[in-house]
Amino acid sequence: MALLGSNNSEVATFSKRAARKHSAAELERIRLRQLAFKRVFDILVSGTALLVLAPLFLMIALLIKIDSRGPVFFTQKRWGRGGRQIKVYKFRSMRTDLGDKTGVAQTVENDPRVTRLGNLLRRTNIDELPQLINVLKGDMSLVGPRCHPIGMLAGGVPYEVLVPGYHRRHVMTPGITGLAQMRGLRGPTVSVAKARQRIAADIYYVENFSLWLDMKILYGTLRNELIGGTGY
Repeated sequence: MALLGSNNSEVATFSKRAARKHSAAELERIRLRQLAFKRVFDILVSGTALLVLAPLFLMIALLIKIDSRGPVFFTQKRWGRGGRQIKVYKFRSMRTDLGDKTGVAQTVENDPRVTRLGNLLRRTNIDELPQLINVLKGDMSLVGPRCHPIGMLAGGVPYEVLVPGYHRRHVMTPGITGLAQMRGLRGPTVSVAKARQRIAADIYYVENFSLWLDMKILYGTLRNELIGGTGY
C-alpha cells in the first residue's frame, strides 16, 4: 500500500510538471502569434502613414533646407533587437556644426544647437516621423522599448553601468513609443531615479507584452500628443 501511495504521488507530480510544461508551451505559441500580428500591424500602419504623410514630409524637407544648411535627415546608430546596431532616421533639428552624431550629449531645454524650425519639430515630436521608415524596414516597431543611442548616459554614467540587466530590454524590437514614454518618462536622463524608472518600464513591457498592452500604449501616446507635445 505504501508503495502504491508512492507511485500515485509520483504520477501526480509528473502530471503537474507535464501540465506546467504544456501551459508554458501554449503561452509561447500565443506570444509568437501575437508577435507575428504585431509585425503585420507595423507594416500596414507604417506603410499607410508614409503614403499619407508624403506631402508633409516634402514640405518639412523644404523648410529644413530653407531654415539651415545641411541634410534633411539626421541618422544615428542605436540599439536594436538582440543588441545589434541599427541606423535610425529623424528629421534634422540641429545645426550640423553643433549636432552630436553619437547622441551622448543629450538635448536640454533651450539648447543652442536646435534650429528655429527644429524647435517646433521637437516640441511636436514631428522630428521622429521618419522612424516610420525604420518600422517598415523591421528595425523598429510602433511600440517597444525606447531606441537608445549607443553609449547613452544616465545620471552621467553609461546606462549599462547604472542599471544591471539593461540589455534585457533589447529582447524586443525597439519602438517609436513605449510604456515609459506613455508614463511621461522622457527628456534628458539627468535624474538617476527617473532613468531607472524608464528601464523598469521597458523591462515590464518586455515581460508582459501583449497586443492589448500595445493598443493601450498607442492610445495613451496619441492622447498625450493631442494634449500637447513635450519634446525639446
